[in-house]
Amino acid sequence: MSHEGWVILPSKKLDEDIEFFTNTLGMKMDTIYPADNPRVAEISGMGLRLRIDMDEDVSPGLLRICTDESDEKFAGRTRLVAPNGTVIEIAPLNQPMVIPKTEHSFQTRRLADNDSWVIGRAGMYYRDLIKGRLGGSIIASHIRIAEGGPVPDMVHFHKVGFQLIFCINGWVDVVYEDQGEPIRLTAGDCFIQPPEIRHRVLFSGDNLEVVEIGVPADHVTVIDHEMKLPSEHLRPDREWQGQKFVHNQASEATWQEFRLPGFVCRDTTICENTKGVASVQVVVPNEGETIWSSHEGDILFNYIMSGGLTLEGESVDSQILGKGDAFVIPPGMRVKYSDATKDLELIEVSVPGEFKTQFG
Repeated sequence: MSHEGWVILPSKKLDEDIEFFTNTLGMKMDTIYPADNPRVAEISGMGLRLRIDMDEDVSPGLLRICTDESDEKFAGRTRLVAPNGTVIEIAPLNQPMVIPKTEHSFQTRRLADNDSWVIGRAGMYYRDLIKGRLGGSIIASHIRIAEGGPVPDMVHFHKVGFQLIFCINGWVDVVYEDQGEPIRLTAGDCFIQPPEIRHRVLFSGDNLEVVEIGVPADHVTVIDHEMKLPSEHLRPDREWQGQKFVHNQASEATWQEFRLPGFVCRDTTICENTKGVASVQVVVPNEGETIWSSHEGDILFNYIMSGGLTLEGESVDSQILGKGDAFVIPPGMRVKYSDATKDLELIEVSVPGEFKTQFG
């Protein structure tokens, strides 16, 4: 079985339109008819197939051509208009990723507030954890799959600067480019997905919950129809834009001093493997008094996996936070973590991965 398809465009003067699409745009004419009085021309190129027809009463349309030859072929022009009225936009083939400047704010997000869940990609339920997404600089989502089984996902990748998947409850099987057979992520474990690594979510158990972090908030997901996973090669040390894939497991954790007195943490190695783009720590209470502090980083996001604490902040009311709650602390704001329960487990995500903490 074979198929073909065309973008239909109108024409009043076929010879002028042919001249524009072949000479100006550099496309090629494939057919023209009838021979004695041409009224239809079929033209291809730039990833397009056009049928320019004098007998069609349709809109002249908009064609956006993405190319890395815009300066050479189009002399820097970004907009052209064909004789038939079709608008041609010239855009870069690979749009640069832009991370907006962070719009800092102190905020908390409570699970008990019953924020509405929305259905996102592949039928998963999403809850937004950062109001306003700090001006578009970051997105943090609480994601649920209630009923386990096969996940209707496809091989895809994300055009992103940093991406974290942290499992809160249940399990999920994911297969990644150059990382071998599918990997099971369980509660307390996390993945860092380097920019543009191909992957596919395969199966999940019942009541799966993960927290997903992405920088920037608005980033493109691209379906790869060609790649088959697992991929042929096993290359665990491969880098994607300077970052390595990480599968950090809670069962293999070692604990160390946290940046704040009164707590210890386990390092997920994400700071090292992203070369300082971001850091992810799992924090639990320890002996010693907690004190007031502020940070000099850009983004400091926190999610409470279990237990709770009282969050005190300069010029804001103290808040008692518990499991499923999230909060963001802007740089320079003095805060104190008080009355932590013994079962507190807190995920701290910082961008960049290394920053100074001031006390007092």
